Amino acid sequence: MIEFERTKKLAKIRKMSLREVNDKAKLGTNTIYNWKSKKPGSDALAAVAKVLNTTTDYLKGLTDDHNPSSRNKAQADLDDDDTIFTFQGRPIPPEDLKIIRRLLKNDDDE
Repeated sequence: MIEFERTKKLAKIRKMSLREVNDKAKLGTNTIYNWKSKKPGSDALAAVAKVLNTTTDYLKGLTDDHNPSSRNKAQADLDDDDTIFTFQGRPIPPEDLKIIRRLLKNDDDE
């Protein structure tokens, strides 16, 4: 079934074994392997999608885009002091944000 094949493919991309995915999704023993011949339940599919950072639509074959972050990207203005900006998962310190803002300003603004 497509769910098994796509899970297997994406697990390989994410450098995870199917056993790892199965365990991290807190599924029963060999649940994902059973998807070769049996349609997965929606809860199990959602748990696997979460572990693999994808969508159930991708695993079901309804879309070919396995990267949910490529859609609906959030936008924020650097002048918004209420937003926590990050880089590689870590918050950007306020002093670095000041430098970035200064670099991005037009020469006319100085």
